[in-house]
Amino acid sequence: RESMSGKAADRGGGEAEGVRAVSRAIDILQAFTPARPSMSVVELQQVLGLSRPTLYRLLQTLAAKGLVRAEGEPQRFSLGPGILSLAHVCMSCFDAAKLARPILERLRNETDETVALFLLRDDKRLCVLELISRQPLAISRGLGETEHISRGASGKAILAFLDENDAIAASIWNTLPAGVDGRKLQEELARTRRDGFAVSRSERFAGAVAIAAPIFDHGGRVAGSIGLFGPETRLDGARLAHAASLVVEAA
Repeated sequence: RESMSGKAADRGGGEAEGVRAVSRAIDILQAFTPARPSMSVVELQQVLGLSRPTLYRLLQTLAAKGLVRAEGEPQRFSLGPGILSLAHVCMSCFDAAKLARPILERLRNETDETVALFLLRDDKRLCVLELISRQPLAISRGLGETEHISRGASGKAILAFLDENDAIAASIWNTLPAGVDGRKLQEELARTRRDGFAVSRSERFAGAVAIAAPIFDHGGRVAGSIGLFGPETRLDGARLAHAASLVVEAA
């Protein structure tokens, strides 16, 4: 019994040490930030409080897996290409509509208006999620509805934050629909960048107001927008300003 107990204790101690090593390895990876993308061993020690032998051992293991890399003399460590592979797998599982649903549900409950999620698709924006207001008079665009990005608040909220040098932005300006005033559109986009949200009135439906704010991807590029729609009788003055602040917060 003593022998069995001793083996169990050894195994338990080994497992605990293994978990501790994994935790410390994760701490090393999370120590790198945009403000400090590379660090020396001394700097890592200061951040993590690990002994030099332990730190070197963990860095060697992470480097062997491609998760960190060492460069220069003296050596400085940074995240390795293996991190990009993991990020690619993570992003391939990214479901914007699924992640946005609880946020849009809260926004609809707070405003009692129709809310929707739009994603950028070439020179258009595509509705991938819509939650309709429960009020008798409600505005609905429809799931899967698409429109040129220059039309409506939901499109302008995206267009205002597109990089002007982006090929998509260039194609958008070359495909403006008939009736869209380019100069007026530029003024609206400037106002959207200043305020952080776009507002349109009666662009698609007479008497309807739309409010939209941009959403951004993991690289800081505009990827779509969150929009809110309702009749002018409910979205005016202070109520419009309050709804706009909630849309920006949700985005």
